[in-house]
Amino acid sequence: MRKFYIWVSLFLGAVVFLVPGWLQAADSADKTVSSASNVLEEIMRIPEKGLPPALLKDAYGVAVLPGLLKAGFVVGGKYGRGVLSVREGGRWSNPSLITLMGGSVGWQIGAESTDVILVFKTRKSIDAITQGKFTLGAQASVAAGPVGRSAEAATDVQLKSEIYSYSRSRGLFAGVALDGAALQIDDDANAQYYRSPGVTSAAIFASGKGLKVPASAASFKKVLTRYTPR
Repeated sequence: MRKFYIWVSLFLGAVVFLVPGWLQAADSADKTVSSASNVLEEIMRIPEKGLPPALLKDAYGVAVLPGLLKAGFVVGGKYGRGVLSVREGGRWSNPSLITLMGGSVGWQIGAESTDVILVFKTRKSIDAITQGKFTLGAQASVAAGPVGRSAEAATDVQLKSEIYSYSRSRGLFAGVALDGAALQIDDDANAQYYRSPGVTSAAIFASGKGLKVPASAASFKKVLTRYTPR
């Protein structure tokens, strides 16, 4: 009986120790999703300087990484968290948490925070991301995307690249090169955000029954839907 109480005490102690960290991580993920919604909303409100609507109309997936950190001293690097949603049957899915990491070598110094948006044309890249670490440029072509409505007429919006990338830094919005950066699903963040241990990105994208969807996730879907031409 004494051993039983010892095990119960250890279990309760672990719960007391782990739950605050779990809730804190979920809160962090919630802030990431909310920030992604704000970034997308702010960019799309300026038609002449944002994503061409035609890109969203034909896109299979969209990733938004708010506050991607670029830092370095000679050897540089990038790190950021964000969200990824896909579109099936004309509807955008719940967002999955993702991470992006990459490095570069060159004469650089300092740090900079940049908002990044990736537009995926087909399911091919999304499937590769959900199956493991995905390297931009190596497993699918990435190009700096055209900016503004005027770009639709002047640019080949039939999109020969698989992925189109954008960045916003210091108020400027433009295409950005991200070749070599690794993009992957953040399973731990998803489990904490959706309060569902072991939840998969496939289940999140499928909006399966029993999945509790946070308000920030629903808001992100609404922003995407609002700015996607029918």
